[in-house]
Amino acid sequence: MTILQKLIQQAKKPKGFVGSLMLRIMNKAHKGMNTWLMRQEVIKDGDTVLDIGCGGGNTLRSLSKMNPSGTIYGIDFSAQAVQESIKTNETDVANGKVIVTQASVSSIPYTDKFFDTITAFKTHYFWPDLANDVKEVFRVLKDGGKFIIISELYKINYHMKAYKTKPEIQQLFESVGFQTVTIQENTQKGWLCITGLK
Repeated sequence: MTILQKLIQQAKKPKGFVGSLMLRIMNKAHKGMNTWLMRQEVIKDGDTVLDIGCGGGNTLRSLSKMNPSGTIYGIDFSAQAVQESIKTNETDVANGKVIVTQASVSSIPYTDKFFDTITAFKTHYFWPDLANDVKEVFRVLKDGGKFIIISELYKINYHMKAYKTKPEIQQLFESVGFQTVTIQENTQKGWLCITGLK
């Protein structure tokens, strides 16, 4: 396995010392995207929110600030990421405002129509089966709820064989049942924001 392949694997499922460093890098890398999301005002105070692939927990912290009256849930496939997210959000975890669980997007451990908003920052290109995993997201999202993917275009192009283009991702969302799909691009940064309204 090459060094690049090892780093990609650590980004997908961080573990050990290198994984811990990778999670810290992710926290810094997500900062600008979190600010971009906040400017779009897609999350309402009081929402029950899930962040898929919560990584080092910085996005959970941002979501908590955006949503002081709501509850923020995070799931990640990596046990290391869960530990780091809990550490980053220690106070909110202690008072029950932030809840972090080790789980896969392919089997989200919550009941149907549980969340008002679901986010995924720079993670969907690592999901095991995007088409079926989007269906699983749809299952746990309330009617009228929003599913938001924010990612970098170059990583989509690098990691994904399918659903790389805007029409492809829009068609996927619509086929699953999302009523409205909005795709915004920050051309200066090379970021993409996909929002599906159930």
